[in-house]
Amino acid sequence: MTNQLKLPHHNALTAFRHELHRHPDLSGREQETAERIAAFLKQYHPDQLLIGLGGTGVAAVFNGIALSEGPTVLFRAELDALPIAEANSSLPYKSIHPTIAHTCGHDGHMAILAGLASLLHRQKPATGRVILLYQPAEETGAGAWAVLQDKSFTDLLPDYVFALHNLPGVPLHQVVVRQEVFAAASTGMVIALQGKSSHAAEPENGLNPGEAMAEIILVLNRVAANKAQFKDLTLLTIIHARLGDIAFGTNPGFATVMATLRAYKPRDLQLLRQQAQQAATRLANRYKLAFTICFEEEFPATINNSDAVGVIQRAAHKTGLQVQEAGQPFRWSEDFGHFTNRYKGALFGLGAGISQPQLHHADYDFPDELLASGASLFYAIAQEILNP
Repeated sequence: MTNQLKLPHHNALTAFRHELHRHPDLSGREQETAERIAAFLKQYHPDQLLIGLGGTGVAAVFNGIALSEGPTVLFRAELDALPIAEANSSLPYKSIHPTIAHTCGHDGHMAILAGLASLLHRQKPATGRVILLYQPAEETGAGAWAVLQDKSFTDLLPDYVFALHNLPGVPLHQVVVRQEVFAAASTGMVIALQGKSSHAAEPENGLNPGEAMAEIILVLNRVAANKAQFKDLTLLTIIHARLGDIAFGTNPGFATVMATLRAYKPRDLQLLRQQAQQAATRLANRYKLAFTICFEEEFPATINNSDAVGVIQRAAHKTGLQVQEAGQPFRWSEDFGHFTNRYKGALFGLGAGISQPQLHHADYDFPDELLASGASLFYAIAQEILNP
């Protein structure tokens, strides 16, 4: 890397990342993380510090020298961790919660924004303003939408929105961009079947939904396997199935099937969702079962704006970072798509290293080397827009 802006207090920033890693919070319960963020940001004297956005969100606003001129640029990081037990027992800053960990790197993303705050404090942009948004509940898909409904946020009116995600398996510091769809749309599907329980010795006196459950699983997989009807990658993954309780004397009376539906194209996801719902409804009715079907954790596709992608590419060049164009969208989902649906912006990747454990793996840990490159790149993006 060349021409990278030197990050002040890098050791303190690394220590802050480790502190966030040690104290993770689950989606929607990020009060302590939000308090740590707000307290840390105060040393950089933002012009505004908003708390409680969409629940637990935090936003720091840094005005440019000529506030009356220029656009508003927003950068987002995520507050939440995952319900995953950390496997790296030798880590000196291991999570204090046995079943919660930052195994997606949101601790690093938050620290990168804190580094950006230090750069903005040291050298204000000439015009406009920069917003650093710490968003709750990204992992469940609820946080971005909640922030966007919050009047305190809508009053900020960003002109551009940007976010990054670290990418294991990609060379360290490499910037990964893509025009149009960057990350897939997805939703969770929950099918609850209700029959009638009875003694296991008298199954004829009950209504066991097990056969319907098995058929639903097979039919859902067949719906997704019919690729000719879809325009692009479309997936359905059965992630959970349950039939009754563990009791050898009971003929079960309820069952649950859960699946994740995923697609690059919004139309494909809608078609998959419609056909999956119709298939489950048809089978539940055939077996004379009461049933409910609901959809949870809905993520829109993250669709990048071409102008915003160009800004990222130019900023990466100025900071000496290599840029790679992704050939296909990423299969995972990101609720940042709610922001890019409303504002001009883009999500991009930052390589976390070829040998880095993958996201959501129990032994994953965010590489501290990315704090400087991520903060410097965000600052260069802001400069590209506010000081053209």
